[in-house]
Amino acid sequence: MHDQLGPFSLLEKIGEGGMGVVYKARDTRLDRIVAIKLLPESRVADPERRARFMQEARAASALNHPNIVTIHDIAEHEGRHFLVMEFIDGRPLNERIPRKGMAVTEALRIAAQVADALAAAHAAGIVHRDLKPGNIMVDQQGRAKVLDFGLAKLGAAEPSAPIAAGDDTRTVSPLTEEGAIVGSIPYMSPEQAEGKPVDARSDIFSFGAVLYEMVTGQRAFQGESRVSTLAAVVERDPRIISEVTAGVPRRMPDGSNGLRGSNGTVL
Repeated sequence: MHDQLGPFSLLEKIGEGGMGVVYKARDTRLDRIVAIKLLPESRVADPERRARFMQEARAASALNHPNIVTIHDIAEHEGRHFLVMEFIDGRPLNERIPRKGMAVTEALRIAAQVADALAAAHAAGIVHRDLKPGNIMVDQQGRAKVLDFGLAKLGAAEPSAPIAAGDDTRTVSPLTEEGAIVGSIPYMSPEQAEGKPVDARSDIFSFGAVLYEMVTGQRAFQGESRVSTLAAVVERDPRIISEVTAGVPRRMPDGSNGLRGSNGTVL
């Protein structure tokens, strides 16, 4: 494909999720390869919500960290809103985790980079709210890059269909009495699952769930449907890592104290 979006030539689709479709593209002005994320029109149709998105995207673009994807621009062309981002030649973390988990040294090497990225975002007052393996890219040099900082907030005021059986990794945002459920079900904190206000500790909980999956190859919280997975997040501890994977250091967080805490976790 070679569709044109203003000065950007779209080369190929490289990803798709709840926050839009991502293309590899060429910036014809600067002659460089970038990533273009086209945002769903339903997410930016309301002027107030569009203004909120612009504010959040600007905040995210101010994050200058080697483990956070760089946002180059926020643009619109013929009514189509999109982000221009750094193109990462690599694969998302969910495609790199073997069925029985990664070597602990490799998992910790990547996790340390993700933790640095989260620390930088939290210091700037930004909570990700949708940290998961699919939002972490690992490039050809083994460097981790966290994607979509702040973008999950865009869906906070939009109701969605009731949660049902099926793909429980989709980002959902149904309204509840307390607020909005925002995030990807298997990785969200209990506070997110209950629609309560969250802070940086919620990201740390999600980070723990990602690290658990990296080491074991299994999700920390899973059920037969989205509803049962939400129930697992709120009510149950995952199996202790050493029971799932042999040879894990004793200091690694386990299901009893590494992922459970008041409004998040402390690893």
